[in-house]
Amino acid sequence: MIRLLAVDMDGTCLDRRSRMSERILRVLREAAGRGIIVVPATGRNLECLPHRLAAGTIRRTGTRDDDKNRGLFRYVISSNGAKVTDIYGKKTVFHASISQKDALSLLEKCRGKGLGTAAHVRHRYLLQGRILTAAGLIIYGKDAKGAWCVRDMEEFISRNNCEVEEFQFYFVTPGSKRKLRSVLERYPSLRAAYTPIYAEVFSEKASKGNALNALAAHLGIRKDEIACIGDGENDLSMFAASGVRIAMGNAVDALKQKADHVTVSNSRDGAARAIEQYILKGKS
Repeated sequence: MIRLLAVDMDGTCLDRRSRMSERILRVLREAAGRGIIVVPATGRNLECLPHRLAAGTIRRTGTRDDDKNRGLFRYVISSNGAKVTDIYGKKTVFHASISQKDALSLLEKCRGKGLGTAAHVRHRYLLQGRILTAAGLIIYGKDAKGAWCVRDMEEFISRNNCEVEEFQFYFVTPGSKRKLRSVLERYPSLRAAYTPIYAEVFSEKASKGNALNALAAHLGIRKDEIACIGDGENDLSMFAASGVRIAMGNAVDALKQKADHVTVSNSRDGAARAIEQYILKGKS
């Protein structure tokens, strides 16, 4: 019997235009209503969760979706597993952050390398400079309540004595990706995931799998009582921590090979269909 359902957001519960359908919301509500602990597991920071899940965030907006979704979830795995938060108790269940010392050192060595800088700090999405902030607001749209513009990331982290859940370095000039790789070779305690336009940098101890294991131990839930759904390489560690593994039709091949079930794509409500078929069917 499944007691905990961990669901990725982008590429899984959200379609290609970053929209969450009424069907997936209804199915998640039904799962929660039947006693399953629904856990968003995302690369986003806590305050940039999809706005249609407003009732589950630390912000209470009073919107229609807020009222419908109240009580939908209590725990959130954010920043690719750097943090697990109990939003009701306002407690951190697990964290694997980049230390302030390493964060400041990394930022210093990245100066002049043609990189745009963003960071997840204390549940907020910090972007350095107005141009990058404007781009972030366009990308996240209504989900960008947690986005903040800072003039100088080093100064902010130093002044506020911050650890960093995750950095995002955007490749602004030719060769900046190669330069970042060279810098990161000096930091064996950090890991990076690269896309064509930016890299995510995080602690070697941060992963969705480590976060899910920590949450399961906190709740006293066994591996065979956990199900998860995802689409990306960052969901592989979550698959290793789960008893039932579901890959989206649009998932990377590596994830499909590890899956117990493969559903249709996120453009066809694959996550909702999978929950209905493999999680809710026969569960009263």
